[in-house]
Parts: sequence; C-alpha cells; structure tokens
Amino acid sequence: MASIPVNVEEDGQKPGAREGTSIPIRVILADSQAIFRAGLRKVFALEDDIRVIGQAETYSQALSAIQKFSSDIVMFESALADNPSDAVAEMLRLAPIAKLVVITEGADEELTLELFRRGAHGIVSREVEPEMLVECLHKVARGEPWLESQAVNWVLEAYRTQATRPAGARAKVQLTPKESLIVSCVTQGMKNKEIAARVGTTEQVVKNYLRKVYDKLGVADRLELALYCLQHRVLDGQEQPPSQAAAAAAGAGQGVKSEMSAPPLSSTENIS
Repeated sequence: MASIPVNVEEDGQKPGAREGTSIPIRVILADSQAIFRAGLRKVFALEDDIRVIGQAETYSQALSAIQKFSSDIVMFESALADNPSDAVAEMLRLAPIAKLVVITEGADEELTLELFRRGAHGIVSREVEPEMLVECLHKVARGEPWLESQAVNWVLEAYRTQATRPAGARAKVQLTPKESLIVSCVTQGMKNKEIAARVGTTEQVVKNYLRKVYDKLGVADRLELALYCLQHRVLDGQEQPPSQAAAAAAGAGQGVKSEMSAPPLSSTENIS
C-alpha cells in the first residue's frame, strides 16, 4: 500500500538539532522500493551523523517531502520521474539549499550528463556498496560532487572535448528557426521522443536535425551542445517553447499554440 512522506525522527529532536558536538546530515529517501528504503535506513542508523527525516515512494510524494521537511540531502530514484533531469531541476527549485543524490538503475552516459548538467550533486547506481554510499553522503554534505568512476570519465571527456574545440569560428554559426526550436528543447533536458511530440515530427527527424546541428556547431553530444549554447548565447532573443509546467498552467490550447511557434517538421523532411 502506498505511503506518504513521513517524519522518521525517533528521539524527539527537531531536524538539524545537535547530537553532542555535530549536526547530523538530514536525509530524505525517495525510492519506489520499500525494501531498498528499509535497507538504507538500517545502513544510515549505524552512522551517528546521518539521520533519515522523511521518505517517499512516488515523485509527487518526494515533492511534498522536500517542502515539508528541512533536509540537507535528498536521495532520489531517477525512475520515479518520466523526465529525471526535469525532476532534478524542479526539486532544486523547491529546495535550493538541499543537495540532490540521484539513484540510477545502471550506467547511462546520456542520463548521467543530463542529471549533472541540471544540478545533481551526486549520482550513484542502485548496486553501490553501503560504505561507498555513506562516503557519498558525507562528501556531498560538504559541498563536494560525487560521481562513480565511469561517470567521472564521461563528464571529464565531455568538458575536455568542449574546451579543446576552437570557439572563435563557432560563435558566428547561425541556426535555422527549426534547428533553434529543437536546440531549445534539448537545453531544457528533453529527450528525442519528447521533442518529437512537442514539435510534431518523428524521433528520426529530430536525430537528423541534431546531427546536422552537432556538425554545424562542432560539438559531439547533448551536453556539449547545451554548454555551447550557454557560452555563445545561441538562443538569446529567440522564442523558446515553454516548460511543461508553464504549458500546463497556460492551458492545453494556449500551450500548444505557443509551443508550435515555428512550423512543424515533416516526418519526411530532408535536413540538407
């Protein structure tokens, strides 16, 4: 049976109260697996400076928990949200002081880069060893990022490639309106399937456009594309599709009209 976010303080102290001379790290667990949450609580119970103050098993419960409880770290299962990168941005907006550690099912380069770009402070796989997870929380609480070795290589390579590409010539490159529309969706963390639905085309056409944009701007992947757009203000002054939250607030009819400000892409359109 579904549970709601609950305060699990057992000693009557308010979150953040001092235990001896140290302030415990206040943690919210947001994961769909009750057994996994129970296991983490047992692991953290052995640590004097880590205290679980709330838990959730759905994305909506996680949002409620981070607003209800004052936490230092939120551990969030990426699979709880349809778009994990958007979820990261939303949770950090609601709790800007908290640090976010995302739990993933396995190694995923694209997801890792997107989560890191959107503000995740730590990314761990579900198979992480308990002692490594404890070390992760300690480092993240001190303001240090935490990535597993493979993820570190992905991020370093993405930044290294971005840094070694000459910037002078690229800044003069102009995107077509359709390319700009797709790029603006990418910078919001949207997947190809979501972009295709947003602009009214197929995933393959979106991939074709992205390949052409990558070649035109001299970037290798989505992270480099986002960094390039920020550095060179590629999308400044261009209308961008609203976020999903904004579209919902504006109403379905108005949202679709705004999102389709550029002509829809034909599923058979040539990108040349």
